[in-house]
Parts: sequence; structure tokens; C-alpha cells
Amino acid sequence: MAVAETPGFPDETAGAPVRRRTLLASAALAAATPVSVAACAPGSVRPRPAPPQQGSVARLVAVPTEKRGVDWLRSALQTAVEIEFSTIPPYLCGWWSIRNRKCDAARLIRRIVSDEMYHLGIVCNLLVGLGGRPRIRETAPVYPGPLPGGVHPGLNVYLSGLTEELVRDVMMAIEAPAAPLTDRAPDPHSIGHFYDELLKAFKTVAPGLSTDRQLRERIGEDTLGPVRTLEDVERAIEIIKDQGEGTSVSPADGVGDGHLAHYYAFAEIHHGRRLRQEGGTWQFTGAPVPFPDTRPMSRVPAGGWDRPPAAAARLLDEFDSTYSAMLEALDTAWADGDPRSLRTAVRQMRGLESPAVALMETPVAGTPKTYGPQFRPRD
Repeated sequence: MAVAETPGFPDETAGAPVRRRTLLASAALAAATPVSVAACAPGSVRPRPAPPQQGSVARLVAVPTEKRGVDWLRSALQTAVEIEFSTIPPYLCGWWSIRNRKCDAARLIRRIVSDEMYHLGIVCNLLVGLGGRPRIRETAPVYPGPLPGGVHPGLNVYLSGLTEELVRDVMMAIEAPAAPLTDRAPDPHSIGHFYDELLKAFKTVAPGLSTDRQLRERIGEDTLGPVRTLEDVERAIEIIKDQGEGTSVSPADGVGDGHLAHYYAFAEIHHGRRLRQEGGTWQFTGAPVPFPDTRPMSRVPAGGWDRPPAAAARLLDEFDSTYSAMLEALDTAWADGDPRSLRTAVRQMRGLESPAVALMETPVAGTPKTYGPQFRPRD
């Protein structure tokens, strides 16, 4: 595929894009009025044990603030690593399934995938700054299943091509704000609330941060860099929250660049209209956002595809082998502070698209659906 269509880290030889922010840039919050938004397979099971959970968010948050130390922070950050990584496969499947990558929906999802990769980099840098080591392959998510750490209880994250149900029930549900600017009730188990507690602990503990194994890399419109001070930590966590949920007063991502936070960007796809300010509130009454033509990837069944035909089996093997190598390269990158391993992981992630799209064009016998990647590391 063309490098220009690749989410995440741009090709090293490409011209540098306009950078939306750096980790140390001040996050200028966009002031706005409150938002008014409407409330928003075949194959048998092959058992695979769920990856170990480093920490339940509810259990971590239940620890009194004064009893949270560096070990608590490391445990919470490992959970953050698992949460951030777990969002990428379903978003990639939705993006890969879109036939026209230049349409509005494809552009919105591509940007969000890049943001999630940036968030993963931030929490990995924070964890190694505290002397920890991100465990990505060991805790690779199993689909379908809940989000790591028990955030958004009851949410079932699955892999499929882009459908209205996937946008509403998975993508919007993952990014749902802790204090939504909508008619929805506050969610005490949201990702944003978890990050609020994480920041509170950083302020209480005020730990020293080493930059020895932290990595620096350009990721889409963002620049990942070392986190050195408590002020850097606060900015980094605010970026993660604002890009996902919007600010406390705006659906924007908080940096004045014209991008909506993930929740509202997905909502534009769901409602089929751009969000715009109207009569003192925000409504989905702007320009149309047509739902794209997509490859009909079926939901991946629990346990993965059972006895697929030979052509699909070869593609699944190619995809899962590359995926496993990518996870190992990510682990090595932050275990050793090795930017070359990080770039290797990026190349391997780009290599996932070809077998993924080929799977999405391979029919599932007896159905109008097709196969798709299952994101299962090789044992």
C-alpha cells in the first residue's frame, strides 16, 4: 500500500507534516458552549486463555490516595498500556474494511488510530520512566472480550468490518467520556476517570522519572518524547484524555487544531452529519458524513476462525505471524530503549494491512460475509 495511506508513524523519508503538538507543548483548551448530543459468526470456539490482567481499575482506584506509591503507579500504567493497545485492532479492522480511503469516515478513523498509537507511546514512556517494563505481547487482548482493567463494564469489544453497530457499540462506547457533554449520565468507570486517578497519584507520589529507556518518535501529527517532570506528566495525561473524550467544555480535542475528540468524531460517522454549533448548543446537523462502502468482514468468533479454507488459513497464518513479531518488537523497544525496534514494529504493523484486506475479500462459505484478521499471537 502507499505509505501516505498508512496510519500512525509516517515514513521516515516523507516530508515532515505540520505537527499538531509535542508532548511538551502547552495544550491550549478550546472554549465552547455545552454540547447537546443524542444519546448515543460462524466458526466454533478454540479456547485460548485470556491474558493476565495487571490490575483491575476498580481495585486500583479503591486504594486510598495516601497509600498509592510507585508500585501502584507501575501497576496502573501497565493497565493503561493494555487499555490503549486494545483499542487499536478494532479500529484498524474498521479502517481496513473501508474501500475508499479518501472518504470522511476513513480519514476520521485513520487519525484516531494514529492518536491511539501516540497514547500507547506516552504510557509506555511513563512506565519505563518509573523503572518498569511494558508487557505488550504477554497481555495482548483477546477478542471478543471486555476492555482491560474492567473499564466500561459490560462493553464487549469485537473485531469486524465497519458497521453502524461497531461504531455505536464499540468505538463510541470505548471513548465515552467520564463527564459527557450530553444527556448521558457520568461514567465512574470510564477511561478518562481512570486517568484522573492516575494523575492524582502522580501528584501525590511526585516520583523521579528516568529518561534512560524512554523513546522519541514522530507519530502522525504528534511527537512522542521523554517525560521528565510532573508538569510533563500532567500535560501528557491531559492530551490522552482530551483527544479521546474532548475537554470539559468542548467536543474538540483541546489543542485548537480543528480536530474533534474521538468520541465525537465517531459520533459524526454514527449520525451521518458533522457536529456544529447551533443556537448555543452543538448538534449533528452539519455537512453529511456518508457511511462508507465497506468490505463485509464478519465478526471474528470467540476462539478465532475454526477450520477456515486453505486460502484463508494461509492469510491468517501470515497475519498472525507478523502480528506476533510486531508485539515482540514493541516489547524490545521499551525493554532496551531501542528506537530501531520501534521502527521495526511500525513496519510490521504496516505489513498487516495486505493480508487483512485479502481476508476481508475471502468469502465465508454459506454467508454474505468475509473473513478478517483475528489478532491472535502465535503460541
